[in-house]
Amino acid sequence: MDGRAGIDAALVKRLIAAQFPRWAGLPVTPVEIDGWDNRTYRLGSRMTARLPTAATYALAVRKESHWLPRLAPSLPVAVPPILAEGEPGEGYPYPWSIRGWLPGETARDDRIDDMTAFAVSVAEFVRALQACSPDGGPAAGQHSFHRGASPGFYDEATRRCLAMLAGRIDTDRASAVWEAALAAEWRGSPVWFHGDIAHGNLLVDGGKLAAVIDFGTSGVGDPACDLVIAWGMFSGPSREAFREAVAQDSAMWARARGWALWKAMLMLTKATDETEATPHASLIADVLAEHPGS
Repeated sequence: MDGRAGIDAALVKRLIAAQFPRWAGLPVTPVEIDGWDNRTYRLGSRMTARLPTAATYALAVRKESHWLPRLAPSLPVAVPPILAEGEPGEGYPYPWSIRGWLPGETARDDRIDDMTAFAVSVAEFVRALQACSPDGGPAAGQHSFHRGASPGFYDEATRRCLAMLAGRIDTDRASAVWEAALAAEWRGSPVWFHGDIAHGNLLVDGGKLAAVIDFGTSGVGDPACDLVIAWGMFSGPSREAFREAVAQDSAMWARARGWALWKAMLMLTKATDETEATPHASLIADVLAEHPGS
């Protein structure tokens, strides 16, 4: 099985016929916007089949199947309803899942009525998730790609990016942001985090936040990684509204700047043209501008 290339509608149909014959007659079609970690297919009009593309991503299947139904009642918007969990088969080596279809479209500026109100809604989701009981939750680690742990896990990669980006960004200030992130150690009690709150994992319906999807990097630990959307999607009044509504301390924001800087620099080193590079360079500039003393 060759990762993404080995997953197609024919495989999904075979898996469903073998493991869930009650749904075997439903059409299977690719979704319009797919992710990298998983391939998703519409199953009829009310369900989806979601198949991880690699073993590291497959770690999330049973985690989400177990925890999403437990978290959902405490959250202010919908999260993916898990209907069934599939097993390896038909030449496909990983567990997979069938989920209920959630209405809405991927969050985008032109689909949002009021970006400031939307930012507050996202902050309210973050706060509600943090308030869920962490008892028994999966501690940050490999399954979360170390979101929820210290950003220091990516120290070597970050310093490599700093060296590669010399002359393209203010690496002195970026180094200061990174050092501040490492120094601002997490000293609180572990709480739930999503791990990848970004526009692609937020659904909008009627101009408002309707659902949060893809909890593959979720877990229990330090929620600083969930603040990265402050620079990834918000600016000006909406960023300030998010900052106020999410109500986190300065150390949390220092670590969040570190998480944002690591990922943006990594993506910038991989960008192949100016169009691809611009959003990452812009995010880095915003993060550096907010570092105390800048």
